[in-house]
Amino acid sequence: MFKIIAVLVGIIIALSPLIPKIVAGIKTTETTTEFSKVTTTTELSIMTTTTTKMRQMPSDVFILVIPNYVDKSYLQSGDGSSQVSATINAPDKKYAYAAAHALVNGKFHIFGGSSDGKKIARLDDCTLNELTVRLKEEREYGHAALSIENGKKALICFGYSSYNRKTCEIFDGSTTVSTVSADSTHSFGGLGLYKNQPTSVGCYSEQHQKAETLSATGWISLPDHPKRISGHSLVGLENQSMLLIGGYDWRNGAYKSGIWQLKDENWNQIGELLQADYDGSAIYIGRSIYYFGYNSKAIERLDFNETEVLQNVAQIGNQPGGFYYPVLFQTVSNYCI
Repeated sequence: MFKIIAVLVGIIIALSPLIPKIVAGIKTTETTTEFSKVTTTTELSIMTTTTTKMRQMPSDVFILVIPNYVDKSYLQSGDGSSQVSATINAPDKKYAYAAAHALVNGKFHIFGGSSDGKKIARLDDCTLNELTVRLKEEREYGHAALSIENGKKALICFGYSSYNRKTCEIFDGSTTVSTVSADSTHSFGGLGLYKNQPTSVGCYSEQHQKAETLSATGWISLPDHPKRISGHSLVGLENQSMLLIGGYDWRNGAYKSGIWQLKDENWNQIGELLQADYDGSAIYIGRSIYYFGYNSKAIERLDFNETEVLQNVAQIGNQPGGFYYPVLFQTVSNYCI
């Protein structure tokens, strides 16, 4: 026993000069391990951010379509696999006819239309409830609405009640206030975001090709569109450009299939719809734009890559009828069915 203890003591004495290095080595290993944990946490944080920004696949997309006649409403899947009737309650069947629409504070609203050019209604669950607040001016046909200020407000402009209507107003969920008028009228010219600013192009009543955008100092001119266009859809992309889809060309009296892009103050045609159309509606979800045609009744999906370059155009179905400027709202798979 004494011999064993003596041997162990001898080993400890022999290793004593190396003990600080061994301890230091252990500490270094622990520090490295902790650094590794920090790095992993950082990567998870980045992955979480990336996940938040990931776009919905078409199979996960569902769009409520409220057409001219509310009782014809339906729910359309983004991949074209389903189209089912939806029940939306409203004061009358033509309540949404020619109405403009936009999200305000996360709630879906419609503005004006043929049934009442000054009405504002909010979609609560499955019912369009008319609000006591009203638009400042009659906007029965040809007007447009657009969510602004990160969805806190809506800009509503133009209108066919007066051929020369250039006026605009802003709705914040409870009140409406007039704002600066455009330099030109843009009936059926739409509203979209270009460089994060409201923009309109063309006109039905004056048949021009002018484009202008609303800046902090008022409306300023943009390059004219190559065609005297109206009845198109405008969609702003995250890369600061804006698309113009379809429409009616007053120069040759034809429905158009062109997909045009305004980018860096230049217009270029980047693709075509499978069927020429006008007076339809479009909504941008994920990396796809869903276009619901009026004349052809075709529902087409425009797919983009991560840098928002157009990759493909596909028809995913047909509307049940010739629905003029249908109201579109992204929702869940069982909404009001």
